[in-house]
Amino acid sequence: MTDWNNCSKILCIRPDNMGDLLMSGPAIRALKSSFNAQITILTSSMAAGIAAFMPEIDEVIIFDMPWVKTADRENSDSLAELISTLRSKQFDAAVVFTVFSQNPLPSAMLAYQAGIPKTLAYCRENPYGLVTNWIPDEEPYTFIRHQVERDIYLVESIGISVVNKQMQINTPLNAWQQAKAKCEVTGWKSNQPWLVLHPGVSELKRQYPTEHWIAAGKLLTQKGYQLVVTGIAQENALITEICAGIGAQCFNCAGLLRLDELVCLIQHSPLLLGVNTGPIHIAAAVGTPVVVLYAQTNPQHIPWQVPNKVLQFPVPDGLQSRNQVIRFLQQTIYNDQAITPGHNAVVNAVEDLLTQSAASNQPSH
Repeated sequence: MTDWNNCSKILCIRPDNMGDLLMSGPAIRALKSSFNAQITILTSSMAAGIAAFMPEIDEVIIFDMPWVKTADRENSDSLAELISTLRSKQFDAAVVFTVFSQNPLPSAMLAYQAGIPKTLAYCRENPYGLVTNWIPDEEPYTFIRHQVERDIYLVESIGISVVNKQMQINTPLNAWQQAKAKCEVTGWKSNQPWLVLHPGVSELKRQYPTEHWIAAGKLLTQKGYQLVVTGIAQENALITEICAGIGAQCFNCAGLLRLDELVCLIQHSPLLLGVNTGPIHIAAAVGTPVVVLYAQTNPQHIPWQVPNKVLQFPVPDGLQSRNQVIRFLQQTIYNDQAITPGHNAVVNAVEDLLTQSAASNQPSH
C-alpha cells in the first residue's frame, strides 16, 4: 500500500452510465474532503451530464471507452490522445470504480500509461505493478455489497473515513419552473395528484413489458393519478404507445426536458415509477420514493437510502448476459426466477409507498 496523504489531484475513472457515477458519489466526495483534493472524473458521454450536479467533481473528461458498452466508441488514435491529455494533467493518483462484473485492468492501464504514480482498484487477478493499491475482488462469489457500499469500501482501504454515505446532487433553482411549464403544455396539471413514470431502459433486457405498463397506467389514472411520462427523444415511439394505451391523464414528455429539468421534476414528484436505470438513482439522490420494476441482472443497484419498493422480473433466456460473472448470479441467487409482476402488483406498490410517505411526513403529536 502507498501513502495518499499528499494527493491533491485525483483522477476518478467511472466510464459507465449516469446511475453508476451517481452511486460513486459518496466515495468521490470522501476522497475530495479527506485529501482536500481536486477531483477530475473520466467518464462516458452518457454519464457526463449528471456530473455538473455533483459538487464533489471539479472537472470532467468525457471519453467513451471501447471496453464499456456505450452509444459511441472512440478509436485507438483518440485513446492515445486521451493518454497524452491525462499525462499532461500530472495527477497524483487514480481511483478505478467498477461493478463486480467489470475488468478494471484497461482503466488501470490508462492510468499507468499516463504516468499516474498511484492507482486504487478492485481486481480478481493480481495486477502487480499496474495497481499500487490492489483490493482483491471477492464479489459476487463470497458476498454482494450495494454499489455505493462497494465504492465506499474501496476508498476506505486507503485510510479514509466515510461518514456521509448519502447520494447527493445539487438541483438548479430555476429548472423546476421551466420543467413545470414544459410539461404543462401537454395538459398536465401540477396542482392535481401526479407521479412520474419513466419506462425507458438503456438495455433491452431491463425492459418491462409495454402491455403491463399500459395496464398499470390505466389503473393508476382511474385512481386519480396523472402520469407524467419521461424519457429521451429516441424513446418517443415507446412512450407514445404507452400513453396512447393508457389514455386520458397520461402525458408524453419524451424529449421535452433538459437533464436539469428532469432532475427537478423527479425531485418534486411524490413518487417515481420506473425501471433499473439512471432516473431511479436521481430519485434516490433527491429523496423521492421509488417503485422500480427490476430486471434480475445487477442486485447491487437497487435504490439507495430512499423509501422504495423493488419488484423483480426475470430476464428472457435470449437476452441474458454472456459475462460469466453475471451468469453466476443467474445460476445462484436468480436460479429461482421471479414471476413478472402484473399491473395490480405495480399499483399496490405505488399506493403502499405513497401511503407510507404521507404517514412519515405527518407532524408528530
